[in-house]
Amino acid sequence: MKDLTRRPGRRHLISRALALFLMLLLPLAYAQANQQQPDPELRKTLIKTVNETESFVDRFDAEVWLVDMSTRMERYIKDPKDRLEFLKLVHLEASRADLSPELVLSVIHVESLFNRFAISRVGAQGFMQVMPFWKEEIGRPGDNLMSTSTNLRYGCTILKHYLDREKGNLIRALARYNGSLGKTWYPEKVMNAWERYWFVKY
Repeated sequence: MKDLTRRPGRRHLISRALALFLMLLLPLAYAQANQQQPDPELRKTLIKTVNETESFVDRFDAEVWLVDMSTRMERYIKDPKDRLEFLKLVHLEASRADLSPELVLSVIHVESLFNRFAISRVGAQGFMQVMPFWKEEIGRPGDNLMSTSTNLRYGCTILKHYLDREKGNLIRALARYNGSLGKTWYPEKVMNAWERYWFVKY
């Protein structure tokens, strides 16, 4: 008769631990990989936006903003020329999408810590951690999400879409952007970064 009181062997324990780990990990990985499901309305907006070719002109007060933000960003992007070029693009793309440039900087701060070549464990790319499936969704598979201007345009368009969808509710829009709707940890991180690093009083 089998002794049911005998402790399981080490190999058995390892197998059970591995099975439990996979049971917990696989649903999480699946959820993260599918955190931004294709949204038909967002798809239309992206198609329209990324195909726009008109140039964008900075507002007069952008000069003051660029100097201020450049000083704050020195620790993240060392080269002054690269820093100013990046900030100019952020200002342009945020303004084009009718978003606060400081909000966009806060999202980038949390998403990639200003690493242009950041790739998440689920494949999100660039400054604003845009999921590559959007390129296929809008019929532009050749777009390079590591290109600063392309990444910012996708990211700002997606965030603005969610903000409109949530009727201006920034907390819910940020949660949608992150794929964590119903939770507040991500919006709180973005808002904390905004308050601590990027908030402006002028």
